[in-house]
Amino acid sequence: MRALSGIDLTVRQGEFLVIVGLSGSGKSTLLRCLNRLIDPSEGRIWIFGEEITATEGADLRVMRAAVAMIFQQFNLVKRQTVTSNVLAGALGRSPLLPSLFLRFSEEETAKAQAFLERVGLGDRGSSRADALSGGEQQRVAIARALMQKPRLVLADEPVASLDPALRHSVMRHIEALNRQEGMTVLCTLHDIDLIERYATRVVALREGRLVYEGEPTSFDAVTFRQIYGDDAVMAGSAVD
Repeated sequence: MRALSGIDLTVRQGEFLVIVGLSGSGKSTLLRCLNRLIDPSEGRIWIFGEEITATEGADLRVMRAAVAMIFQQFNLVKRQTVTSNVLAGALGRSPLLPSLFLRFSEEETAKAQAFLERVGLGDRGSSRADALSGGEQQRVAIARALMQKPRLVLADEPVASLDPALRHSVMRHIEALNRQEGMTVLCTLHDIDLIERYATRVVALREGRLVYEGEPTSFDAVTFRQIYGDDAVMAGSAVD
């Protein structure tokens, strides 16, 4: 069974594209194909005007340095400090030997501190990552993405594991990557209120195929049922 089939999608530079769909519809697979965590069995992928479908070695590392990934479960090294986790975003441009021992320049360390302050965690740099709440850990992941200096951010269900009260707090930081830094963002979401608030465009997958593409204002209850089924209820908004 194919996870994705016949996907033909162009993402415009600087947009905040939200991808929706049922669990298993191919959303995460699509994001992981874009940074080659998963290699597609056929088709082609273009990033910033360059085909990266078969890119390997040093060229693949350069491409990945320009594409940051924010995961649902944060993907932090929990036994390391918050600052060390943020500095991991600089590994792609750091000398190999010092980076193996997590030794970074004073300039890079100062940048990590600045990014932690930007996400409201300037006083938590010396804390272990697993001492933080879920929302705080996701903000560390966002600071790590900032440290990476990417042009493209892939956010895979970045708030699905957080309490509803924390979701907008984290999403505003991801929005800042897009609005303030000019980074293109591809984000998978489910909650209709988050989609309407943050997306500039919405696409939907169903059984690995692209079934919807439009503006967030047109993503209504009827559209939601077409994607998720008649028994589905929109999170954050009741279906009549």
